[in-house]
Amino acid sequence: MEQQVNGNANVQQDIDYVKIVKIVLSRWYWVASSVIIALIIAYIYLWYTPETYSTSASLKFEEKRSEISELLNVRNVYDRTNKMQSEQFVIRSREVLLNAVSSIDYHISFYLKGRVRTSDIYPQKPLQISIIEQDSTSFSRALFEYEPIDSKSFKLTYQENGRDISKNYSNQQIISVPGIKFKITNNTFSDNNSIYCFKFNSRSSFLARIANGLNMSETKGTNILSLSQTDGNPYFATDVLNAILRSYVSYDREQKTISATQTIKFIDTLQQNMSKVVKTSGSELERFKVTNKVLDISTAGQDVMKKLTDLETEKNTLHLQGIFINQLEKEIVNNKNLNAINYNLQGITDPMLAGLLTQYNTLLLQREEALVQFKASSDKVQQIDKQILDIKSAFVSNANSQRQKNQKTVAFLDQQIGSIKQTFNTIPKAERDLINLQSSFEINQKVYSYLSEKKLEAQISKAAITAGATIVDFALYNTNAIAPIHKKTYTSAFIIGLIAGVGLIFLVRMLNPFIYDKETIESLSTIPIIGVIRKYQDAIDEDNRQILSIKNPKSLFAESVRSVRTNLSFLASDKASKIVCITSEISGEGKSFTTVNLASTLSLIDKKVIVIAADLRRSKLQHTFKVSNLKGLSSYLSNQAELSEIMFSTEVENLTFIPAGPVPPNPSELLYSDKMKNLLEDLTKSYDFVIVDSAPVGLVSDAIPLIRMADVNLFVIRSGVSRYQAASVPERLSKEFNLSNIAIILNAFDNDILHSRYYTTNYTGSYYANYYYYSDYSNTGYGSGYYTDEPNKKWWEFWKRK
Repeated sequence: MEQQVNGNANVQQDIDYVKIVKIVLSRWYWVASSVIIALIIAYIYLWYTPETYSTSASLKFEEKRSEISELLNVRNVYDRTNKMQSEQFVIRSREVLLNAVSSIDYHISFYLKGRVRTSDIYPQKPLQISIIEQDSTSFSRALFEYEPIDSKSFKLTYQENGRDISKNYSNQQIISVPGIKFKITNNTFSDNNSIYCFKFNSRSSFLARIANGLNMSETKGTNILSLSQTDGNPYFATDVLNAILRSYVSYDREQKTISATQTIKFIDTLQQNMSKVVKTSGSELERFKVTNKVLDISTAGQDVMKKLTDLETEKNTLHLQGIFINQLEKEIVNNKNLNAINYNLQGITDPMLAGLLTQYNTLLLQREEALVQFKASSDKVQQIDKQILDIKSAFVSNANSQRQKNQKTVAFLDQQIGSIKQTFNTIPKAERDLINLQSSFEINQKVYSYLSEKKLEAQISKAAITAGATIVDFALYNTNAIAPIHKKTYTSAFIIGLIAGVGLIFLVRMLNPFIYDKETIESLSTIPIIGVIRKYQDAIDEDNRQILSIKNPKSLFAESVRSVRTNLSFLASDKASKIVCITSEISGEGKSFTTVNLASTLSLIDKKVIVIAADLRRSKLQHTFKVSNLKGLSSYLSNQAELSEIMFSTEVENLTFIPAGPVPPNPSELLYSDKMKNLLEDLTKSYDFVIVDSAPVGLVSDAIPLIRMADVNLFVIRSGVSRYQAASVPERLSKEFNLSNIAIILNAFDNDILHSRYYTTNYTGSYYANYYYYSDYSNTGYGSGYYTDEPNKKWWEFWKRK
């Protein structure tokens, strides 16, 4: 990334990926702590979270047609094509699930109480509990905690009406709680002091548990439905899923045989009545023959009887059809639940009615499929409902037409029967009576045989019906938990901890408002940096009573001050004597500290240096040089003292000091005076460097006249103390007062790169000439003890100060 600054220099900033890695590694213990905390949380989570198990099975939907079905051309009304989604709702239905629960031992659930959680131990039954009496609907659903006292007694703890109840019982003692009486016949005193719990259930107690764990999915491109059951107990999940499979297959077959069963029951009712009629007519015929001693009917009588029997049989058949049509019409009209009606109408009614019934059942199937995707109030379902009403109306209309047709046929048959009976006058009375009895008997027998034939057809049809789905695979016991998976949980915790640790590092960086390194200054300002003064690692007294660059001349700190001294010689190089003004934005940034150590370093190379404490409001330099502050610069500028009275020699050779003096009421006016200007001009004649420690420019304006008088202005920025806006102050001063002699010193720089910039800034153009050589000593042998006498700390001593 490159940009132009002030039209004179191009600033190029490049991301330093190595530095990003170093930033993260500088706080590796944050990352390690985050990872450890995340792993501890994962351990606690695994400890408290019950394991979940899953088992699976599969169903295949198909339309089976047995050989007998093909022979009799029995067709199932239900078309299973594209019905897998509908069947999923059937499998989840309350009736199917309740029937599944009924096939397992659901009455009592047992649990093992642990230190953290209570676990379901199905199918184990550590306690032998006999239920003596139980209300089928209202009974206690409380969790009973069983704790053996000795081999003959135990304690039960449970809740009743919100109150904790604890009682002691003996083995075989009848225990009475609301809605149930039971007794415990064994004792678990020898089972390692295990505490068991149990509770009583109804079938519906498991519905929510089963429904929440039941999942189904279609195998794409096939008619296979995969089912899975998830539960905290692998054995319960397997048994329940297998029970659901059997329950659904049984339910499906029962639903498909309902119509055939209805037909059989209806014919049974008619057949029972007809059986009585056949027996009665047969008895009357035998009794007549015995009484009148008539054995045979004449040839003419047999012809009459045959014609009469055929006509009466046809008439009775039409009567049966009428009964069947009335029953069918009644069921269709009153079918509130929209259940399919599957009577076998072949040979019984008009084909038109059979076709309408088929259409009616087809529409019911379409409505069921539509309800899978749409609500009952939707346009699609409402349209199907309208079609169903139309079919009902058409059926009723056709049924009326069929009845009228049958009535006309019956009337015609009655006329023929009447004409035949007129020929009876030529036949003797005894034979005529015999013909009537014989004809009635044969008619009833034929009707009975007709009903038997239709019943047999319905029974064959029922036997030919098979379930629309077959079980491909039963569920098997799977004791491998699917959640929580320990390895996955710990891996996720490690990754989360790692991300959290790195994120914490960059969050702290993002929220940081302070300047820490030279790259930050370079990114915020174009003013050159004259040097980086390293942080003094030992404790510093409040008044800076020791000149540290002299006290520890081999320290990195002293070397960094000497680097600033070297670069200072390049500023205002045309001047034999230089006025150096040192300032900062606010107090506490090391302005006076830098002044003292830079001045003392200059004096070591035989330069005559004088330090002026020009911060007339709160200077502390007098403590460093151990001189009195009763008279000082303020006294001289206010004509209260002579120059010789305020100049003090120090313990450092070639170094003279002028204290600030008493705090005046008008410090700005004194510093703006000509006397101050003349003082500086006079001092330059006697000293190589006149170093002025001025007041902070961000708080008061006292330093402005000194900055304008100085040959070199040094602006101090303290690492970790100065905020971002401090870097813009020297540039603002440079523009406002047209200064070209200002430079920045980064003070108290530490080797901690946590807040360092992860990109480097390079300048090209006219500003290139204003750059100075300096080192932060972070990547040289000087930092490893080769030159310095400072002790090195080990990597595990990251919390210690150097």
